[in-house]
Amino acid sequence: MAKIESAFLDLTYLDRLATGTTVVHRLDPRVKVLTAALFVVCVVSFDKYVVAAMLPFAVYLMIIMRLGEIPAGYVINKLIVASPFALMVGMFNPFLDQQTVLLLGSWAISGGWVSFLSILLRFCLTVTAMLVLIATTGFNQVCLALERLGIPNIFAAQLLMLYRYIFVLLEEGQRMHRARTLRSFQQRGMGMKQYAYLLGQLLLRTIDRGQRIHLAMLCRGFDGTIRIRQTLRITTRDIVVFLAGGMVLVAMRRFNIALLLGNFITELLQ
Repeated sequence: MAKIESAFLDLTYLDRLATGTTVVHRLDPRVKVLTAALFVVCVVSFDKYVVAAMLPFAVYLMIIMRLGEIPAGYVINKLIVASPFALMVGMFNPFLDQQTVLLLGSWAISGGWVSFLSILLRFCLTVTAMLVLIATTGFNQVCLALERLGIPNIFAAQLLMLYRYIFVLLEEGQRMHRARTLRSFQQRGMGMKQYAYLLGQLLLRTIDRGQRIHLAMLCRGFDGTIRIRQTLRITTRDIVVFLAGGMVLVAMRRFNIALLLGNFITELLQ
C-alpha cells in the first residue's frame, strides 16, 4: 500500500509544482508545448553513435529546471523508475554491434556500448523534458494547448480523461489493497497469485466505473468536446522566448557545441 500511496503523492506533487509563479510558469502553454516538441525532435534526430553532441541539451534542461524551480531530485527519481524500459531497449546492443568505434587509451569501445549509452541519454533528455513541461504547465493546460494548436479534440479529451482518472484508479487500487491486508492473517493470501486476482478485479471495477462515468457525462450533455473557459493569449514576450529557445535548440543540433568547446579549451591550453 505504501507504493500505491507514494505513486498517488507523486502525481499530486507534480500538479502542485505546476501552480508556481516563475518566469517559466507564466509563459503561454502553447509556446512551452512547441518548444518541448522541438527539443524532442532535435534529440531523437541524432545518429545512434552520437553522445557528446547531446550533452548541451542536458545543460539547456538544467537551466529551465533552475528557472522553473523544479527539484532535480524529483526528476531523477522519476527517471530511475522509468529507466528499466530504456535498459530493455538497448541492453542487447553491446552483443549485436561489437565493431570498435572509439579508443580510450588501450581500451577499445564497441559501437554497441556507444549506441547503448546514446539510447540512455536520449531517454533521460526526452523524459526529463516532458516532466519539466508538465511540472511548469499542468496537464490540463498541456491538453488545452494541444487543442488550440489544432490537435483533434478527441485526442486531447482522451489525454485529459486518462490523466484525470489515473487518480481514481489509484484510489480504487489503494482500497482493494487495504481490504486485502486487513483480511490477511499471519501474511496469508499475500502471494503473487492473489495479486493476479486483484488485478483482474481492478480491471472489472475500472470498466464498471468507466461505464457509470460515461453515462453520467452523457446525461449532462457531453458531446465529446472538452470545454474550458480559460483563454490563452500569446504576448510579445512569449514570441521572443519561443524564437530564442528555438534558435538555441537548432544551433545545438546543427553544431557540435561540445566538440567546439573542447577544441577551444585545447587551443587555450596550448
